[in-house]
Amino acid sequence: MLKDKVSVLLQEALVEDGSLFLVDFSVGGDNRIHVVLDGDAGVTLQDCMKISRAIEHNLDRDEEDFSLEVTSAGAATPMLLPRQYNKNIGRKLAVRTETDSFEGNLTSITGTGIVLEWKAREPKPIGKGKVTVQKKQEISFSEIKEAKVILKF
Repeated sequence: MLKDKVSVLLQEALVEDGSLFLVDFSVGGDNRIHVVLDGDAGVTLQDCMKISRAIEHNLDRDEEDFSLEVTSAGAATPMLLPRQYNKNIGRKLAVRTETDSFEGNLTSITGTGIVLEWKAREPKPIGKGKVTVQKKQEISFSEIKEAKVILKF
């Protein structure tokens, strides 16, 4: 019952701000509500506070006691939704599929997947030595088991 109420309040709050979207939502047995958000332009502290207030101010603590945590998807958190890739175009990703792993720059998003590009050193077709070649791989969303942004410090 609490989960249904929170779900409705959450959807109403997200409709008001079209740039935010839900990544994960759960209600534990002890009425611990956990909401993970992401946004097309990132998520600010004010965004988290706005969603938190939209939920908390519309629930009655006299009816049910609960705890509420609203967070943003972390920088090193794997991407779960196709919409999360949009804001990461141009960034380097580590992508794991069932059969392979790739590291490359996310250059574009298609209707069904992503396109990664990277440079690799390969043996020359004729003669000794190696040559740098540009590689490109299109990976469908259904093939992706895990995709993370590679952070540089």
